[in-house]
Amino acid sequence: MKVVVIGALGKVAQHLVPLLADSGDEVVGVVRKPEQVDRVGDLGADPALLDVESASTEEIAAVLDGADAVVWSAGAGGGNPSRTYAVDRDAAIRSMEAATAAGVRRYVMVSWIGSAADHGVPLDSGFFPYADAKLAADEHLRTTDLDWTILGPGSLTNDPATGRVAVLGDDEPAPEGPDSQVSRADVAEVAAATLREPATVGRFVRFTAGDVPVAEALRL
Repeated sequence: MKVVVIGALGKVAQHLVPLLADSGDEVVGVVRKPEQVDRVGDLGADPALLDVESASTEEIAAVLDGADAVVWSAGAGGGNPSRTYAVDRDAAIRSMEAATAAGVRRYVMVSWIGSAADHGVPLDSGFFPYADAKLAADEHLRTTDLDWTILGPGSLTNDPATGRVAVLGDDEPAPEGPDSQVSRADVAEVAAATLREPATVGRFVRFTAGDVPVAEALRL
C-alpha cells in the first residue's frame, strides 16, 4: 500500500510513519520545511516538500498521485487562531478535494474525541479555534464520497504504545481526567490498523487507552 502522511513530523505521525514503513508499506511523508526532509527519510518515508497551508488543491493532488491512502496528521499547533483555521480547516478540506481529484479513495483524519457540534468548548477559550476548525473539516469529510474514517483520540500523552485501546460507543460520553488519555504511540497504532480495517470506513472512531487489542477494538 502507498500511504501519504500529511504532517509527517507531527507527534503522532512520527510514530505512524515507521509503523507503516516497517510493515512494508510505501510511505510518503509530507513536510513544509526543507530542513525537515532528512528527518522524514530517517523515519522510513520518502519525503515530499509541500506547505499545505498555502498549497493549492492541484498541488496537493500532485503529491497524492498514485497513492492508495492518505492520512491527515497535520495541524497548526494552536496559539494563532487565523493559522489554525488556515491549516486545520481550510488546508484539510483542500486535501480531501485533492484526494478526490487524484483518485485516492481512502482518507483517514486524525481529529480529537470531542469533535462534535456539542463539543462544549466556550467561544472565549483558546482551544475554541481548534475545536471549531476540526469540526468543520470533519463535517466536510463526511459529505465526500471518500472512504473516510475520522479518528477521535482522547487527551494525548507521550507514554509508550500498549497496542490496546477502548473504543467508545456512538452515544457514549467521553470520559474526563486521566480516563480520557491515550498515548500518541497508540494513536499511531490505531491509524495504521484503520487503514487495513474495512469496518472503520464511514465511522468516527472515538477512543482512549484501554484493554482491547487495537485490531479487535476496531472491529467491534
